[in-house]
Amino acid sequence: MEKFDVLQRSPLFQTLSASEVELAADMSRPRRFAAGEVVFEQGDLGEALFVIADGEAEVLCRNDDGELRVLETLEPPDFFGEMSLIDKAERSATVRAKTECVVLELTAANFATFRKHYRDGFTFVIMNIARVLSSRLRETNVRLTVRL
Repeated sequence: MEKFDVLQRSPLFQTLSASEVELAADMSRPRRFAAGEVVFEQGDLGEALFVIADGEAEVLCRNDDGELRVLETLEPPDFFGEMSLIDKAERSATVRAKTECVVLELTAANFATFRKHYRDGFTFVIMNIARVLSSRLRETNVRLTVRL
């Protein structure tokens, strides 16, 4: 797996230069999860986001009965875990590998280093996160409207 290629395809790093993506790739840490293995749990404190390099991951939330419900299935080059980096709150959902899954982990410390080297690039990363969050919110609004 070429970390640079994975990150370059991700919406997280759209519009960034090759040198900016290269720094992020150098700092990222590959992690492998078996099918069914939990990446993080709803309620955990989060200090990293993850870009899917290979496989699929499920985003799940507990309903009122305490059952885990699948909200979405993610695949390369999707990313997840960004909300805790932005708001420093607990994880809002559980993410587990649906299939064997390889992700690239980028921590808050990695992004602080990135910001020191590439202020404009960091701004683009934040804008890209905002775009994806806006898209997810719009999709959620449509789903809720259908239920009403």
